[in-house]
Amino acid sequence: MGSNLARKREAYAPVFAALGDTTRLTLVAKLGKGEPRSIAQLTEGTSLTRQAITKHLRVLEHAGIVHNVREGRKSLFKLDPKPIDNLRDYLDQVSKQWDSALARLKSFVES
Repeated sequence: MGSNLARKREAYAPVFAALGDTTRLTLVAKLGKGEPRSIAQLTEGTSLTRQAITKHLRVLEHAGIVHNVREGRKSLFKLDPKPIDNLRDYLDQVSKQWDSALARLKSFVES
């Protein structure tokens, strides 16, 4: 199981890195409402330029968190929750390992 977690760590590192930015987390939250959105829509209500939003979207896209979809001449971005769901599963596994280690430590200390 340990080597499996190590492989997952390597696979999930780009997703963790992509989510490690406030602007990108904000974009994920906006896209999490379900509707694909254009760069112009994602820029609304921010002080960021379209170029800056595009740069952040590319990082999220590289990590597989968002996908660019075409609607006619429009370029829209849509959230793909699968990489985030996979992270949740990974963190649950890590949490179980810690719970097990703490239970062993408690048993050792109490005996």
